[in-house]
Amino acid sequence: MNFERCCDYFRPSLAGRCREDTRGANEGCVGYNRREMRFAVIVFPGTWSDGDCYYVLNDILGQPTDYVWHRQADLSPYDCIILPGGFSYGDYLRAGAIARFSPVMGAVVRQARAGKLVVGICNGFQILCEAGLLPGALIRNESLQYRCQWVNLRVENSDTPFTSACRQGQVLAIPIGHGEGRYYADAQTLARLEAEGRVVFRYCDADGKATAEANPNGSAHNIAGIVNEQGNVLGMMPHPERASEALLGGEGGLSIWRSIIGASAPTAA
Repeated sequence: MNFERCCDYFRPSLAGRCREDTRGANEGCVGYNRREMRFAVIVFPGTWSDGDCYYVLNDILGQPTDYVWHRQADLSPYDCIILPGGFSYGDYLRAGAIARFSPVMGAVVRQARAGKLVVGICNGFQILCEAGLLPGALIRNESLQYRCQWVNLRVENSDTPFTSACRQGQVLAIPIGHGEGRYYADAQTLARLEAEGRVVFRYCDADGKATAEANPNGSAHNIAGIVNEQGNVLGMMPHPERASEALLGGEGGLSIWRSIIGASAPTAA
């Protein structure tokens, strides 16, 4: 049994089953509103942060959220698409290289080009780069070590759908967990990202200074997150879903989720 068929065996009819479960769960949430935005959390073979993303969006924030198995080809019902962290297809060849060819990615590309919001976290960021939705690449950490730790991020651009609830220059404490998180792009691409305000998050110290010591992986320009030209696709290596509940050590990630909800929630009729 190959890797993908094994995952299918243990997770049968994932998307359809979770859509049914989601409706019942959301109707019990305080403040649930059928007019609020709907999230798709994409699940590839090897994804493992899908549950964390679902929990934050569905249980903490009360947003209608579905797991969507990577074989689905229609994402039109959703307002925002989340590509979570993990090790899609075991990170064979390189991180995100195989997931980029999953059937769902055609739908992700179509929805991104139509202006829908797309968020790639960690492995999701790697997949978005492999799919050509974001420039550059995520390569092996400069230390050649897997890094799992809390980091500080400085909000470089608060005028995006992902940071509108943040202050310009605000420092967010959010954890990372990756071995290939070092952002790389050629000098021309880096200059363009900086000039166009497309660097959204930058690794910094607690005082907001972008230093080499605050850079956990050697990313160029201390880059932790970027957006596409249209501004509707975000890729970031840190995990906001792991910083969305005080019980887990911090709530810095909630500013990002609330920004997205505020930017995308349909207006009432």
